[in-house]
Amino acid sequence: MSRERAEAYLEAAGFGDRVIRLSESSATVQLAAEALGVEPGRIAKTLSFLTKDGPVLVLAEGMARIDNRKFKDTFQTKAKMISPEEVEGYIGHAPGGVCPFGVKEGVPVYLDESLKVFDVVYPAAGDDHSAVRLTLPELEKASRAAGWVDVCKAPEGGQ
Repeated sequence: MSRERAEAYLEAAGFGDRVIRLSESSATVQLAAEALGVEPGRIAKTLSFLTKDGPVLVLAEGMARIDNRKFKDTFQTKAKMISPEEVEGYIGHAPGGVCPFGVKEGVPVYLDESLKVFDVVYPAAGDDHSAVRLTLPELEKASRAAGWVDVCKAPEGGQ
């Protein structure tokens, strides 16, 4: 059901032709990168957190890690990921297919600055055998992003 909801959402937003159906699993960043033939950083992973104001989604570069201090400074609460058992109830997508498309009403989507090193990224499209090829401006529009945030750690050895 979540794949159908994500695809219908993307179709309505004008990005239905960007959905990529995969025969291989895309449930993790590494599996998605291998299935798509791209570097893992281009996988826009969707992280789901529970804040005092409710659930939020943060899309980050595939290899990025959350910086707890930056997250707390941004959202005024500790970074608490939604458990795999609860994510579908809060977000509307099951683990492996969590994406910013067709989520439950009232769930804000934020894009992390870590994505800006890429021109094209690949978030999931509602299940663990899908992706969507989008430029950053397209991702911003398609996800109806509430804004850009900086909540990830700098990569090892730089930035």
